[in-house]
Amino acid sequence: MRIDTIQPAIGATTTAKRLGRGIGSGLGKTSGKGHKGQWARSGGGVRPGFEGGQMPLTRRVPKRGFNNNFKKVYSVVNLSAFNSFEAGSVIDKAALLEKGLIKEVKNDVGLKVLGNGELTVAVTVKAAKFSATAKEAIEKVGGKAEIE
Repeated sequence: MRIDTIQPAIGATTTAKRLGRGIGSGLGKTSGKGHKGQWARSGGGVRPGFEGGQMPLTRRVPKRGFNNNFKKVYSVVNLSAFNSFEAGSVIDKAALLEKGLIKEVKNDVGLKVLGNGELTVAVTVKAAKFSATAKEAIEKVGGKAEIE
């Protein structure tokens, strides 16, 4: 294989339409726009969603719901996820992200630990919020629940 022989795969490239270059090209005279009318004119056509003056679908359909851009969103994790860590280790949001146990969330304000599952290792957990059962379970096995 030589660099001067490299070319795109067959069908990967198409030649540009050369409009208005004579009748023999099939795209001469009106350049594929037909005769007269709105679509044949320069700058012709209508904006996306325009339905000829009829009330557009986006305005006919009722609007529902509300998205609060200022809502506090927590990265939620259950106790059972902490069993993959060694005893005595410090677990925070960064450690969980690194292990792939949580994902980065938009407008994230911190980590919330829930008490679902069984915890078997004594670890120090740093989070913004704990459920009452989670805090109790962490301290029961000899760990610490710290609010950051």
